[in-house]
Amino acid sequence: MYKNYGPLSTELYDFTKPVGYSLGGDIEYYLERLHGVTGKVLEAGVGSGRFYIPLMEKGIDIEGIDYSPEMLASCRKQCLERGLTPVLYEGNVSNFSLSKQYEAIVMPTGSFCLIESYQEAVSALTCMYQHLVPGGRIILDLLLPTDWKTGEMSTSYFQISEDEGIALERKSIAMNWVEQETLTVLKYEKWRHGKLVDTELQKFPLRWYGVEEFKFLLQSIGFTSITCSANYMYTKQPSQETSLMTFEAVR
Repeated sequence: MYKNYGPLSTELYDFTKPVGYSLGGDIEYYLERLHGVTGKVLEAGVGSGRFYIPLMEKGIDIEGIDYSPEMLASCRKQCLERGLTPVLYEGNVSNFSLSKQYEAIVMPTGSFCLIESYQEAVSALTCMYQHLVPGGRIILDLLLPTDWKTGEMSTSYFQISEDEGIALERKSIAMNWVEQETLTVLKYEKWRHGKLVDTELQKFPLRWYGVEEFKFLLQSIGFTSITCSANYMYTKQPSQETSLMTFEAVR
C-alpha cells in the first residue's frame, strides 16, 4: 500500500531540498564537526545527496547508504552532473555490513527518528559502532514532536515545471505516548496539464527519545564520551528553542 521515498517523493524532495540546501545550518555544522577528519566518513540515510554532495565537494572522503533505489539513483545522477564519483550502497541502516570501517558516521537532521522500532534503532547503532575505527565518532540528530494535532490535515502545491506540478497532502494519524512515536501519512499527486498522472502514498513514522534515554542506549552499546547539544549550537544561538538535538559519541 505504501511506497517510502519512491519516485514522486524523490522528485519533490529534490525540488524543495536541492543539493546544498542547508536545513537549519546542518551542512555548516557538520562540516565544522568533521574538520580534521582524514579517514572515511559514512552518511547513513544519504538520500539524493542534499547533504552528501556538498561534503564531497569540500574534499571529505564520504560514502553513503540508503534503502531507497530512487533516492540513490537521483544522488548518482546529480554527482555525475558535477563530475563527482560517489560511493553509495543500497541497504538498510538497521542491518548493514560493509567491508570497511569509518572515522565518522553521520546521520543529520533527524533521519534516525525514521527508524520505526526500538529494536531496529538498537541494531542501527550497533551496526554503526561495529563500522567505526577505534576512536571513531558517530554524529546524529534527533527530533522531538512539536505542535502535534491528531487528525490535522494540510495540502501544499508545487509547480515543478510549466506543465507539471505535485500536490502533497499531509495527515497526522496518531501519536503513541507509550511507544514514543507519531505517524503521518503523506499522499503525493502528480498533475500534468490539469490531469492526474501519478500518485504515491507514504507512511511517515517518527520515533522520539529523551536525552538521558538515548545516552543510556549509546552507553549500553559501548559508546563513550557522549555529548548532546541543541540548535546546531555552533551556527545558532544556543538559547533559541528547538526540537532538534545532536549527539556525538566515540567508539
